[in-house]
Amino acid sequence: MTHADQVPVADLVIHGGRIVTADTIFPASIAVRDGRIIAVGTAEAMPPARETFDAQGLHILPGAIDVHVHFRDPGYTHKEDFESGTASAAFGGVTTVFDMPNTLPTVADAASLSAKHAIASAKAHVDYGLYAVLGEDSIGKVPELIEAGIIGFKLYMGNTFGRIPSPSTGAMLEAFEVVAPTGKRVSLHAETNSIMERRQAQLTAAGRTDALAHLASRPAVVAVEAVARAAILAEWTGARIHILHISSAAELGPLRDAKARGVDITGETCPHYLMLGAEDYARWGGIIRVNPPVREAANQGPLWAALADGTIDMIATDHAPHTPEEKTRADIWSVDCGFPGVETQMPLMLTEVANGRYCLTDYVRWSAVNPAKVWGLYPRKGVIQVGADADLAFVDLERAWTLRDGELHSRSKVSPWDGRAVKGLPVHTMVRGRFVVKDRALMADTKGFGRSVHALQQMPVPQPRHLDETIAAAVAASPPGVAA
Repeated sequence: MTHADQVPVADLVIHGGRIVTADTIFPASIAVRDGRIIAVGTAEAMPPARETFDAQGLHILPGAIDVHVHFRDPGYTHKEDFESGTASAAFGGVTTVFDMPNTLPTVADAASLSAKHAIASAKAHVDYGLYAVLGEDSIGKVPELIEAGIIGFKLYMGNTFGRIPSPSTGAMLEAFEVVAPTGKRVSLHAETNSIMERRQAQLTAAGRTDALAHLASRPAVVAVEAVARAAILAEWTGARIHILHISSAAELGPLRDAKARGVDITGETCPHYLMLGAEDYARWGGIIRVNPPVREAANQGPLWAALADGTIDMIATDHAPHTPEEKTRADIWSVDCGFPGVETQMPLMLTEVANGRYCLTDYVRWSAVNPAKVWGLYPRKGVIQVGADADLAFVDLERAWTLRDGELHSRSKVSPWDGRAVKGLPVHTMVRGRFVVKDRALMADTKGFGRSVHALQQMPVPQPRHLDETIAAAVAASPPGVAA
């Protein structure tokens, strides 16, 4: 056998692009075989290929990993489903999504999870992970949920769409005790429900139905208290936790303190908290309603700074689609909370790169590398290097364009980004070596190509604490003759 016969043939070699990592930007070619990267380097160093692709003029980023989307499937597919949601993700340069469990039925046991896996595997254009709910009624279901395949757990400390009951602090502690030894991460909707319910009731009684009443019902203290309480329980149990949709500067204090104490706590924020403020309610009304609320503009600077210094680990979207009718009701309390974001996140964030707020390498860290590391998918996901999945976003950084609700690929056609000028366009999106979007067109044969990533997940060894003081240990230690 000759040396030439021994050289592996690539399925695809990509030439001409500039590769972006969390540390640097450099021109290089990429060789792909069986969906994974087999070489990164000079053009002449690439193996022979069945096909080549010219990426001249484009920057090649690791596909974004959005750890917080609501694709509404099953139960609310008039708002979104896995096909439309993952198509929207692909047009936004997002190659992996984590979908939340507040569907109908709620993903709270192995049967509902298996049914959702079947839906996702049949419809998804990009890779995905599925959350299961962690509440008072599902604590006993933790083992079967992990066995059935989840990326992590979602615990609702405050109410949101779907009205999933918020567990008591006692149940939350028990839930953390049960999950901590598994090593899975618990994502938290960190708003204290009792404060919000009380304030909303009084605002409603006073006749407040305007858009800003929603913000008044959920001041930053609801998040501050929830983050601090969750961190204490995580520190006690050794549970891994993730704070979703950080919206205020005030939350950063307990988050920083917990990290300094060694709590395994991570956090995300979203473009709407970085780029919108209370003054935008006058223009958008109920369209801007989201949980937690968009807050005063004074919060934006500290949130950007927290991303820069690592206090906040990643960018996500909380993609939460609804119909225009559900978003434009006169009474703010009847407006469904949330709006689409998985397709607009990358151009919005790249615009801030163009404006000089931060570096493109920072964006790769926040959108791909850190999510992959936090969720045990690195280095298979979130990076462009040998052995990684060829999940790539090909971006034209110079393309100036305008976001239009009517052009979104989500079923939801209503957002507070309509008419916003942006700079930076994902032109092609590749998932495991296959173009899902090419030249801004969805490839017809990629429905069902997306795969669950839960089997790829490799979390660090769990470090549960106070195992002898869990409620399970206390019950097991009951004196003879005392019923457990």
